[in-house]
Amino acid sequence: MTLIKSISGIRGTIGGDVGDSLTPIDIVRFTSAYARFISEQNLDSKLIVLGRDARISGLMLNNIVSGTLIGCGFNVLDIGLSTTPTVEVTVESQNAAGGIILTASHNPKQWNALKLLNSKGEFISALDGEKILNFAENDDFIFTEVDKLGSYKLDLSFNDLHIKKVLELDLVDVELIKSKKYKVVLDAVNSTGGIVIPKLLEKLGVECVKLFCEPNGHFPHNPEPLPENLKDISDLVVKEKADFGIVVDPDVDRLAFVCEDGSMFGEEYTLVAVADYVLSINKGNTVSNLSSTRALSDITNKYGGIYFASAVGEVNVVEKMKETKAVIGGEGNGGIIYPELHYGRDALVGIALFLTSLALKNSKVSKVRSSFTNYFISKNKIQLKPSHDVSMILSKIQEKYINNKINTIDGVKIDFDEGWVHLRKSNTEPIIRIYTESLSKEKADSLAITFIEEINNLI
Repeated sequence: MTLIKSISGIRGTIGGDVGDSLTPIDIVRFTSAYARFISEQNLDSKLIVLGRDARISGLMLNNIVSGTLIGCGFNVLDIGLSTTPTVEVTVESQNAAGGIILTASHNPKQWNALKLLNSKGEFISALDGEKILNFAENDDFIFTEVDKLGSYKLDLSFNDLHIKKVLELDLVDVELIKSKKYKVVLDAVNSTGGIVIPKLLEKLGVECVKLFCEPNGHFPHNPEPLPENLKDISDLVVKEKADFGIVVDPDVDRLAFVCEDGSMFGEEYTLVAVADYVLSINKGNTVSNLSSTRALSDITNKYGGIYFASAVGEVNVVEKMKETKAVIGGEGNGGIIYPELHYGRDALVGIALFLTSLALKNSKVSKVRSSFTNYFISKNKIQLKPSHDVSMILSKIQEKYINNKINTIDGVKIDFDEGWVHLRKSNTEPIIRIYTESLSKEKADSLAITFIEEINNLI
């Protein structure tokens, strides 16, 4: 069993020993720590928004978390089965003090997690995460007396509010999309995307063929939207003669497309395609993390903007986007962050913007994909021992490639003419991640092998 405590929340497998997996005791402890942190913000609001994906363990977590928050004096607005971006939008729209999303994102069904939001509807910062971890570690909680207990309200209308806000965006052309009479296949991995996305598509006049859209938490395949997990939708897109396929993860903050011929659009290119459309109308800067494709930089340069790279992690992307006033950003895992709506990865926004762009181009999805430079990313890792000095290893490699363009905000990223390598220590596992990108799979793999050998020579 596994329990991982990090600055962004707590996640783990259900069942097992206290402190070693995500048990009811651990849920109470961490929720209480979060409540203590929010209390110390001295905000006017005592409202916490609570939402969950469709995991089997979700109702259990929901009951424990809501009861604990009430015991800490907070009023709970439970928006039920929803998405991570929906909770984020709701926190902001309701002027709440914070929010908790019960989801383990792309992890398998035995996992669940508490993702923590601040009063802006954004993920908490590293500094705030450390405070919450300290409260949890020291059992430093404050519970309220009976006359000051919080309240509970269930309101299932906020998925519709989220959709409404997406449709009202200036760059979403609802009537143009309707005129195209698109047909798509949706794989929602039997989670909440199966509730929300068909509603969005109906409002856009798009016919939706549902695949794995029953929100029962029984994932029919590994829920991470990677090509090896998407054979069923690929086959169905071709069989149904659909215009393309849409794939989301269980909490609907990651988005991938399947072309009309069944080929993968590539989740790295979700952000690239949406950014291409946004920048064609609103010139400006872009941001993605260091491990994302160079294609976003290419597109940004095309429209006269400046591309910036952030450390890995959504909170870091958002911080850099605010700092650089970026008009679009996100992560190469299919995460679209469009500030006109909110600062969070949002598959609904991505779908609506992509559909508008596709309608304007009046093109097949495969042709849109072929219009971008074709890069290939190779993802590898090396297992570490406690005796390994990662700082020394990265420092030695940095010295060797001192004449290249190097970024050290998160590990070491080295740029080459035809690609890059990003080396970083994992925050959750004893490994060094080795991501490389180049103009062919062979070149990306070869670059990875070179750096794996160099690291092995240093440990």
